Amino acid sequence: MSQQQRQQFPALSNKTYLNYGGQGPLPQTAINAIRQAYEWVQRIGPFSAQANAWAQDCANQTRQAIAEELGVTADTIALTEDVTVGCNIALWGIDWQRGDRLVMTDCEHPGVVATVQELQYRFGVEVDLCPVQATLNTNNAVEVIAEALTANTRLVVLSHILWNTGQVLPLKEIVAACRQVSTRSGEPIRVLADAAQSVGVLPLALADSGVDYYAFTGHKWLCGPAGVGGFYCHPEAMASLRPTFIGWRGITMDATGNPTGPKANAQRYEIATSAYPLYMGLREAIAVHRRWGTAQARYEQICRQSQRLWEGLREIPQVSCLRTAPPEAGLVSFVLESADHKGLVQFLQQHGVMVRTILDPSCVRACVHYVSDEPEIERLLQHIRRFVESS
Repeated sequence: MSQQQRQQFPALSNKTYLNYGGQGPLPQTAINAIRQAYEWVQRIGPFSAQANAWAQDCANQTRQAIAEELGVTADTIALTEDVTVGCNIALWGIDWQRGDRLVMTDCEHPGVVATVQELQYRFGVEVDLCPVQATLNTNNAVEVIAEALTANTRLVVLSHILWNTGQVLPLKEIVAACRQVSTRSGEPIRVLADAAQSVGVLPLALADSGVDYYAFTGHKWLCGPAGVGGFYCHPEAMASLRPTFIGWRGITMDATGNPTGPKANAQRYEIATSAYPLYMGLREAIAVHRRWGTAQARYEQICRQSQRLWEGLREIPQVSCLRTAPPEAGLVSFVLESADHKGLVQFLQQHGVMVRTILDPSCVRACVHYVSDEPEIERLLQHIRRFVESS
């Protein structure tokens, strides 16, 4: 990536930033779009016919931009705040009955795990924890998940890209395995994908994957503002997924303003007033990525750069990568012989290099984007060598 393109991201000018899996840096044009939208709304009146019409149009355009990234239609997209909100829409919208089973991988984010635990407490849902972490280098995740499915399984909860190890799960094949199981309820086993690490990384065609629910955010790999995310619901799964939180944005009303039911599309899962200028920021961030290249081109660049980091890490005797093959995406997780992962992260931050620790498995995670360049990767490797040699 050229320096001119990198200069669009102010955060990249004075640091080595490799924490896209936590939060991506905003491009300057997105910052400008947000500020200008807030100022314009205040000038015309934040609650006025003009502002209300603008907000509706802004939301429609944002759903459309997101839908194009995901390979779906805009009517299947609900705008949310973040990944966890989207996961909660799916988890609470199912009509759970005692004896129902839920399959979840052992690599899910604590926010999702805690929600599932609450479902166990409230509804008596039985949870089958699936040992997917062990499949990182064996490529048999589909078989492991399929073995956990039963006639009582209602939902499979997984991450498209595992946030701790960087493994990409074969979503289409997992959905196909779920569809082959005859269930007690007569409904297919639904699949919820936590897409925190996949949207903005993988070239997506969700309509072809068959996935039922896909929860994502704009503030990580898409480099949009915090506070804007989304939830995809497959049209065939929408009828059986009831809204849990309900507001005026998700309902239809009669001539007197009385509610007449949920909207026919995924907007039924939206609630009420949002920070609409943030939608402008996300759309501009998406536009910046598209100007660089296609989703496939961006993904290939991510893989090239993450492989360069992976190869460099393997040359350091005191470091081991979790993956034995080159990374499938931008997450590169590794362990130190000394296990002083917290110390390394603190050392790196003192030198302007930003990565993070992961608790399970205990490791350090670096996130390589297509905007990451060779000097950044070399700087990270250089400081890791300095740290392990002085330990």
